[in-house]
Amino acid sequence: MFNIEPAEIPDIKIFVPRKFGDHRGFFCELYNRRAFAEVGLTQEFVQDNCAFSAERGTLRGLHFQSLPFAQDKLICVTRGRVRDVAVDLRKSSSTFGRHVAIELSAENLRQVFVPVGFAHGYVTLEPNTEVLYKVTNYYAPDHDHGVAWNDPAVGVDWGIAADEVILSEKDRKHPVLAELPDFFD
Repeated sequence: MFNIEPAEIPDIKIFVPRKFGDHRGFFCELYNRRAFAEVGLTQEFVQDNCAFSAERGTLRGLHFQSLPFAQDKLICVTRGRVRDVAVDLRKSSSTFGRHVAIELSAENLRQVFVPVGFAHGYVTLEPNTEVLYKVTNYYAPDHDHGVAWNDPAVGVDWGIAADEVILSEKDRKHPVLAELPDFFD
């Protein structure tokens, strides 16, 4: 029911659902447990989240939860468009500190699977954008962490100018990657 596109970091999976359309619109499956299991993704999702951003340039991230409340995430956009980013935080990984950036939109319906050990975030490229994501663990405020969205060592190109970014107070205060404890090794 979907195609898989390669990502620069193999642990990140990009899924493109097949759309079945006619004069009324289209139908597609965004998640099918059996189909995901066939490609080795057997995680149990326990919570679905929805985030709406009214303004273009709203940046949410880069977030992650530490063990034992770490989360795998499956992200898609149902309205609007985002630049979605995942940063490898696993110090023993050959891709530590590298990131993948993917455009997700209501039009392309691409989904990205971000496993435990990665920070995740996105910036809205259109106003009135809605992001849906499944997670494999419940929100745990004491295990909620982040990485600075503009860490020069990570070097994310968010696709918009830095002075256009709209951040929460929480997201303004995240440390750079070099200052993070070793959460995943």
